Amino acid sequence: QVQLVESGGGSVQAGGSLRLSCVVSGYSHNNYCAGWFRQAPGKEREGVAGIYTGGGITYYTDSVKGRFTISQDSANNTLNLQMNSLKPEDTAMYYCAAGLKWGSCYFAPYTYFRYWGQGAQVTVSS
Repeated sequence: QVQLVESGGGSVQAGGSLRLSCVVSGYSHNNYCAGWFRQAPGKEREGVAGIYTGGGITYYTDSVKGRFTISQDSANNTLNLQMNSLKPEDTAMYYCAAGLKWGSCYFAPYTYFRYWGQGAQVTVSS
């Protein structure tokens, strides 16, 4: 049984930093596609960053490039999202996802992912 358990998040002022973590357990593949998504109230879930754990290839949506960093801790089966220089528009529920049902990893949309974390709220005040 695959489980993704998120931690981190919280409330910060603009310009601050937060770190999200996602522990992946029960997944039989060593190399897989994983990503972080976010959803603000009334908006569609959007991709923030992704990684293919086999080669460490990463990608980011334009609005977070240079501010967010996705990484993996293979020893602890953990995905991390370091978020710096946060802006009010980054406020959303953040979800980690892993394992594709189909398609390629690069900028895979949320509908492609099979497993999801429970979500972590990130609130940035101005």
